[in-house]
Amino acid sequence: MQTTITARHCEIPDDLRTRAAAVMERMARHSSHALEAHVVFDVEPDGQSAEVRLHVRGGQILVGLAAAEDHRTALDRAEEKIRRQLEKTNAAYRPRRPATES
Repeated sequence: MQTTITARHCEIPDDLRTRAAAVMERMARHSSHALEAHVVFDVEPDGQSAEVRLHVRGGQILVGLAAAEDHRTALDRAEEKIRRQLEKTNAAYRPRRPATES
C-alpha cells in the first residue's frame, strides 16, 4: 500500500512520520482491501489536527479527522475512527455463497 504523509502550515518530526507510516501499515494488515493512504497534519486555531484518508477497493474513501493538543494524539484518534469504518467495510466484503441449484 502506498502511503503519503503531508504537513500543512507546520513541520513534523521524523519520528512522527515514522509513527504515521506504522499506523498505516497496521491498517493495511487489518484490511486486504486498502489500496492507498494519505495522512495530513495541520495546525488549527484550536489545536493540531490529523486527517487520515484510506482508499479501499470499490472506490470507497474512508476518512478520519481528529484534533488534539498534539499531532500524536490527533493521529491516534483519527486511527480509531478509521478502524471503526474498516470493521464495517470488512463485513461488507464477506465472500458470498455460490447459488445452489434446486
